[in-house]
Amino acid sequence: MAVTAITHHAPQLGAEPGDWLALLKPRVISLVVFTGAIGLIIAPGHINPVLGAIAIFCIALGAGAAGAINMWYDADIDAIMRRTTSRPIPAGKIEASAVLGYGIVLAVASVLLLAMATNLTAAAVLAFSIFYYAVIYTMWLKRRTPQNIVIGGGAGAFPAVIGWAAVTGHIGLLPVLLFAIVFFWTPPHFWSLSLYAATDYEKAGVPMLPVVKGAKHTRLNVLVYALLLLPVSVAPWVLGLTGRIYGFTALALSLAFAVLCWRVYADDQDAAGVSRTKDKPARTAFKFSLLYLFILFAACAVDRLI
Repeated sequence: MAVTAITHHAPQLGAEPGDWLALLKPRVISLVVFTGAIGLIIAPGHINPVLGAIAIFCIALGAGAAGAINMWYDADIDAIMRRTTSRPIPAGKIEASAVLGYGIVLAVASVLLLAMATNLTAAAVLAFSIFYYAVIYTMWLKRRTPQNIVIGGGAGAFPAVIGWAAVTGHIGLLPVLLFAIVFFWTPPHFWSLSLYAATDYEKAGVPMLPVVKGAKHTRLNVLVYALLLLPVSVAPWVLGLTGRIYGFTALALSLAFAVLCWRVYADDQDAAGVSRTKDKPARTAFKFSLLYLFILFAACAVDRLI
């Protein structure tokens, strides 16, 4: 079982509310809530504000549930990696079995509540998104292939689709394109991070691309996916689904991101592929990638509202 490596930690009694909240990965939830809300805003039709708020809550709860199951399964490697050792399970604050039960209960509750508040289509997509992240990515891909992030990128791309479906009861072309944007955005976003966190992943035995293929290969892939993202990001505008506000924003952001990823690719390296700049371009690209997604989705909402 994934948690056997941390059984030497004696769980402490009386975990604080903040520890249970940490299991939901609040930083990830903030992005999920934002993209899910954008899906609601841009969808044609109308949803009661109370039901819309419930839908966003369910999306956040489902994402948190998937995060908790992820922490349960990855507790052994979380205990090894420097940036995750303070998480509740490896820190000995909460029993691993309690975390699994917590995640399952929240997952079921989020799907059932969304089905009752909106419709079965939205609930089904939410259920699949939880399964995709907790099982397909966490349990199957993450420890088996350096392409884990490419395939697993779909996990974070569902919220806008769920938000749209909550309003309309179906899935349209625009949310599918937003899904594709997040899908192609994920590799350069996460591989930029993995370039300067490669030592942690190697120590934990996670086959991230820099560990398996090396930094040079990873830098090339960061650039390739940034270039692929460019036409995907402007596709909603080209296809007439959005207007100029979104189109110009997408073009400017994607070109800027491509330039930053080019700098990641061209970063000066020694013979072993280690960056002489301490991966400063990769850190810059990672930080910009977060801003990229927020601005792009906000521009889509503004464009549709106007």
